[in-house]
Amino acid sequence: MTDSDLSSDALGRALRDVTEFVDATGWGQPPMLFALVPTSVLARTDPDLVDEHDDSELSPIAQEQLPLSDDQQTQAEELEHVLATTSWPTAVAGCALVQEIIVLPPQAEGDLDEAFAPLLANPAAADAAARETARHHPEQQQARLIVGALRDGPQLALLQLRGHDEFDGADRAGRLELLSHPDLAPGLLEALAATLDAEHEL
Repeated sequence: MTDSDLSSDALGRALRDVTEFVDATGWGQPPMLFALVPTSVLARTDPDLVDEHDDSELSPIAQEQLPLSDDQQTQAEELEHVLATTSWPTAVAGCALVQEIIVLPPQAEGDLDEAFAPLLANPAAADAAARETARHHPEQQQARLIVGALRDGPQLALLQLRGHDEFDGADRAGRLELLSHPDLAPGLLEALAATLDAEHEL
């Protein structure tokens, strides 16, 4: 199966499956990378991994834990390096990445400007100051950023805001609210898509 054989909502369904998988483990998780393999291909090559009633077009396969540190600034640089050196075998139709982030309301933008404006001559210091300000801002909210890309071009970024954990287990999974915006995480989407263009070394 090629990307052109996939329906227009195949990537969206796969990213929801990814989100439900990660959400089941709770918050406070490190970034996770997933291969998106056509379920039909997986049924032929690894039938034990596919439920006979699975009608999904793409099956997410979690990769090994990424070699990232706990420091947010360092982690961002390390994640950039990991994606720049990642490639996939041809059987992989796409990939997805999930990472926890901090989001702020639009009215908090002024606070960030105040934090990094004096440091603009040093981009690394400015970025670190902005991250620190966001982390301790009274209106900050924890969220998951879920991004995915397919080989033929489709890309999608979703955002899951952390609620009050009022639902548990299957109930919470069934009530996941995922937000999207055309301008969400363009740089990360581009970096993820580039991993699918890289030549895979056997």
